[in-house]
Amino acid sequence: MLESLDDAKAEDVVSIDLMGRTSIADVMIIASGRSNTHVGAIADRVARACKEAGFKPPRIEGVPHCDWVLLDAGDAIIHIFRPDVRQFYNLEKMWSADRPGDERLPKSI
Repeated sequence: MLESLDDAKAEDVVSIDLMGRTSIADVMIIASGRSNTHVGAIADRVARACKEAGFKPPRIEGVPHCDWVLLDAGDAIIHIFRPDVRQFYNLEKMWSADRPGDERLPKSI
């Protein structure tokens, strides 16, 4: 998937490890496209790459407008945004933050 994002010239690609944080996926990938057309082309490229790799095709949402396209590939969720929409939702901050109730233990006791 990361290779297909790179091939499609996706920008600002970020991968967030979700293991132990949620049951929805193991990894979340967030990327930007320069325009609605670019966002749609990136999503198409990632969907084709999944299929070519032998995985079942991801479920895709947001294609008609392509401001924000979500691809649910099972263990991976890929969000592709236009830059202004990405900044508005700021998923990196939301999913990179510590969970409520998580305690940081001191390095030495």
